[in-house]
Amino acid sequence: MSDKLLLEDISKVYGDGDSSVKVLDRVSLEVKAGEFVAVVGPSGAGKSTFLSIAGALLSPTSGRIALGGEDITDLSPPQLNQVRLEKIGFVFQSSNLIPYLTVTDQLLLISKLSGSPSKAAQAKAEELLQRLGLAHRRNHYPDSLSGGERQRVAIARAWMNDPEIILADEPTASLDSDRGRDVVQMLADEVKLRNKSAVMVTHDQRMLDLCDRIVYIEDGKLSE
Repeated sequence: MSDKLLLEDISKVYGDGDSSVKVLDRVSLEVKAGEFVAVVGPSGAGKSTFLSIAGALLSPTSGRIALGGEDITDLSPPQLNQVRLEKIGFVFQSSNLIPYLTVTDQLLLISKLSGSPSKAAQAKAEELLQRLGLAHRRNHYPDSLSGGERQRVAIARAWMNDPEIILADEPTASLDSDRGRDVVQMLADEVKLRNKSAVMVTHDQRMLDLCDRIVYIEDGKLSE
């Protein structure tokens, strides 16, 4: 199994001198291909900062980060943008769908942004919607979907570019427990099927049995 995500001695400090706040303190995590890892911890423990750094949205103050074997620690903002498009799929708390795009177009937009050929993208979108039980909703707009359906569209969208890793931030926050479980089960299944990796930040204890590994974060430190 190859490493998909490697964080080594990552620290994140805001401010400087006496007023500085250390949000992450020498955090290390290795996520292998086919592995689904949950990160849990109280509010303010550093979960969001951790996910932002893993997703190349935020640069660490110190430490090293590699994605799919490529060191991305010192890349420029445009290069990081490319990494996010090609290697990372995001699933957020609220599905973050674009209100005026149909379900199919939400997915195709991702391919347009990364310059993938449209024929292949169309086939990929169709396959994902089929797999996630959304084919009958392909021409619907977000406001006519249930919360669970919207989150499934968000998962399909996250897989569109065949990313190395999926990062999910409280993906069940707006769902009841059955729908939430379906969504996390789908993430877990796709991770195994595609031999990719996923990291899910969650407060939801009921979902943890679907993950391969649970990591705790508190006061900016990680422990297994």
